[in-house]
Amino acid sequence: MEDAAHDSGTRRAPALTERQRRHLRGLAHALKPVVRLGSAGLSAAVAAETARALDAHELIKVKAAAGGREARDQLFAALAQQTGSALVHRIGNVAVLYRPRSDLPRILIPDH
Repeated sequence: MEDAAHDSGTRRAPALTERQRRHLRGLAHALKPVVRLGSAGLSAAVAAETARALDAHELIKVKAAAGGREARDQLFAALAQQTGSALVHRIGNVAVLYRPRSDLPRILIPDH
């Protein structure tokens, strides 16, 4: 049976300071996108796959299909909200999402 804390629908995005965001951006620099959003946009399956990737890696890059900047911003914000993750950074059509594991976080971030 899955613990309620692992359900991405009930998790809240971690609040991050600018120093923590900067640290996570540095860690994410070498990462390749593990989730790609196609022209169909955000679906329940994509959100579920993103949640699984966050459970496994905590820090991931997501790449969206080319489109308008506002549409991509809304897409990334909706994905972060649905997965209970923090939108650390967005540049072009790539976003960085962070959600610490509830049982044993792998990534240590500065306190403030």
